[in-house]
Amino acid sequence: MASNNQHFSPSSRFIILILALLLHIHYAKSDLQLNYYSESCPRAEEIVKEQVIKLYHKHGNTAVSWIRNLFHDCMVKSCDASILLDTTKGQKSEKTSQRNFGMRNFKYIETIKEALENECPNTVSCADIVVLSARDGVVMLGGPHIEMKTGRRDSKDSYLTEVENFIPNHNDSMSFVLSRFQSVGVDTEGTVALLGAHTVGRVHCVNLVHRLYPTVDPTLDPDYAKYLKGRCPTPNPDPEAVEYARNDRVTPMVLDNVYYKNILSNKGLLIVDQQLVSDPTTYPFVEKFANDNGYFQSQFAKALIILSENSPISGDKGEIRKVCRHVNK
Repeated sequence: MASNNQHFSPSSRFIILILALLLHIHYAKSDLQLNYYSESCPRAEEIVKEQVIKLYHKHGNTAVSWIRNLFHDCMVKSCDASILLDTTKGQKSEKTSQRNFGMRNFKYIETIKEALENECPNTVSCADIVVLSARDGVVMLGGPHIEMKTGRRDSKDSYLTEVENFIPNHNDSMSFVLSRFQSVGVDTEGTVALLGAHTVGRVHCVNLVHRLYPTVDPTLDPDYAKYLKGRCPTPNPDPEAVEYARNDRVTPMVLDNVYYKNILSNKGLLIVDQQLVSDPTTYPFVEKFANDNGYFQSQFAKALIILSENSPISGDKGEIRKVCRHVNK
């Protein structure tokens, strides 16, 4: 049988090849890619890294905030920096949701953005700043360097009404938590790995006291419960007060597997932490991570990449915000 190519002259085949190549380039450019800013802003990723390091040495807790930002932004519809938008007359900010309670250090995202604007105006998106700062924050916390793709654009909208549908609560069932992560492409092992981010930072007493009062949750280690009561001495803590407990008291600012060792010893802060041990689908991964820190970090990195690439806005959609907390005028 004659080949279909014989219907075209050599010059026609050449033109078709060039058109196909141009189309490929157009679509490839609109997708995420490594070193997206290599030509438009060659030092973009280095500037983010410099600022993350500088901010870490001034305010160590920023490193934890960068990781939280990625989770709370990328779980809701898209990795599009919608979490950063302030409330306006037209729409309320996602920051006002109870699911985003305790999030902070947003002002330092603007510090990074200003440094980028000075170098390359109107070029680097706030959505990419969220992802790159998380990548560099992980390193500051002793975790692995993760190659993250860039090329996202910023949302013009907040999605406050959708936050509760996408971000699991600390006392949701494990099956619900797993389903939320699966909806963005993260499997069970990846979910257990991402929850390992609880090994750094702290939790406000507002989210703990239901395990302590009026009676102590029997799944809590008694000595640990005593420590938690010392940190949270009243069943009605003030949300504005600095009343916190750390999930990992051994290495509280290191992204390691101590979290898994703790929850195997009934020393998890949140109900979701304890459920990782009691649920038969997640328990094997808890054991695996508790026994191998390197394996935990590799799976954490893999899952974070998947989350960071959730439905990005790219191409000619969205915008590149000049200031991350509000849309361009």
